[in-house]
Amino acid sequence: MKRRDFMRISGVGMGAMMIPLMGSRTALFGAVTPVPNGDKKKLADIALNAARAKGATYADIRIGRYLNQFIITREDKVQNIVNTESYGVGIRVLANGTWGFAATSDVTGDKIAKAAEQAVAIAKANAVLQTEPVQLAPEKGHGEVSWRTPIEKNAFEVPISEKVDLLMAANAAAMKNGANYINTFLFLVNEQKYFASTDGSYIDQDIHRIWPNFTVTAIDPEKGKFQTRDALSAPMGMGWEYLEPRASSKVTGVTTRYGKHYDLIEDATAAAQQARAKHTAKTVEPGKYDLVLDPTHLWLTIHESVGHPLELDRVLGYEANYAGTSFATLDKWKSKSFNYGSKLVNLFADKVQTGSLGAVGYDDEGVKCKRWDLVKEGVLVNYQAIRDQAHILGEKESHGCCYADNWSSVQFQRMPNVSLAAGKSQVSVEEMIKGVEKGIYIIGDGSYSIDQQRYNFQFGGQLFYEIKNGEIAGMLRDVAYQSNTQEFWNSCAQICDDRDYRLGGSFFDGKGEPGQISAVSHGCATTRFNGVNVINTERKI
Repeated sequence: MKRRDFMRISGVGMGAMMIPLMGSRTALFGAVTPVPNGDKKKLADIALNAARAKGATYADIRIGRYLNQFIITREDKVQNIVNTESYGVGIRVLANGTWGFAATSDVTGDKIAKAAEQAVAIAKANAVLQTEPVQLAPEKGHGEVSWRTPIEKNAFEVPISEKVDLLMAANAAAMKNGANYINTFLFLVNEQKYFASTDGSYIDQDIHRIWPNFTVTAIDPEKGKFQTRDALSAPMGMGWEYLEPRASSKVTGVTTRYGKHYDLIEDATAAAQQARAKHTAKTVEPGKYDLVLDPTHLWLTIHESVGHPLELDRVLGYEANYAGTSFATLDKWKSKSFNYGSKLVNLFADKVQTGSLGAVGYDDEGVKCKRWDLVKEGVLVNYQAIRDQAHILGEKESHGCCYADNWSSVQFQRMPNVSLAAGKSQVSVEEMIKGVEKGIYIIGDGSYSIDQQRYNFQFGGQLFYEIKNGEIAGMLRDVAYQSNTQEFWNSCAQICDDRDYRLGGSFFDGKGEPGQISAVSHGCATTRFNGVNVINTERKI
């Protein structure tokens, strides 16, 4: 797959989307034959025993098989079909109070033992430079357990022809309804992971993710300009059932809301019509507006202004070289009164939410996953932490948000699903709009920028509608809003109830050096923010 094909997917930048190198990994590491389930525990014990024999005080092993499928089409042509498969073993140990890691694609007892011994040697060499020994939060062994994404239909078992037919039907619908160009994409991931540790856990997990997406382009030949609209799909932790036709969408006055099922053809049809309508839309007048933000848009603002700044390693400065640190420093948390948002704002982390990208039973340290609060009634109350970070917060257990994107990658702290709780009072989108005198309704995510401490930012979107005296007054274009994290979340004035709660998310979220990717969802209902500064982004030539 070409880099430019990925970059066309959306305006989402590197913080929320990192280009995966799964194909090159497969070619580099070779072995792709899965080991029968009965052999995994035996192989795991070989690694754990070899590590302990060399002096490790703790060890864990991940035996992983990673499958990926990408299908890319444009108008009436299939541009690319990519299938990758990678299989191998990663072993992490603690020796002399220091981490060591080694990996191998040769999944045999002898090679696994050698990798475990190598990991211990690396840990002991690293210990010379260690200023403070690793403090690992306790974790009870779970014995032999398993977890599976609760899918109805395995997308990898659906014929390629059926997938291509769906994408081509969406393309045809868009072209028929005013599009000049359309690129469609379908991304599938299946992670088959077996984890074992000296704590006594043997955990088998089978994880599935799916993401259909497109970009529609409509050209105005007289003005020599073009307008685009990206898909309003959410990447999901689901199977093929996400794309099977069902009466699940709900039509509003301006667009269609999708929940646990997504109609690709319907959305492509609307996208073509809306991209063409953008050419005659009124350009926005800069100024202060009340913003009504749809979940297809707000998920990205949550990701950048809440998800990333509340990663504890970023707070501590460990991620300074990759997209910055965080304004949400420990002193703010220790004060127990830092006003992250208004009293309506309740933000939580959740690694078990059904249908989400980050949902698993256990993380890559063998910790049973859960939900916990980050911001409660507007006050910062917690961060995201893993086993060797929990003591910094005075906690006795990990939050269970450790992840590695491949068997050859070392696991580290990654963002869990981070979401905004729905409002407690029943409020529909239509009722929310009726209460706005001067505002803008924003749908879909677009380009954005945020500073190195995740504080000052601006966000665009896909669709913009002017609100006048409680009614939609027509389409706008060239809209972006500016704020800072604390000011923005304190301007939160109203949240729709859980009838409108929906997931968005990032399929390719980048972090770390060397870089890794992960998938993470962000849920919310449509939310109102008062008095936000809006700018005009039109380019004058």
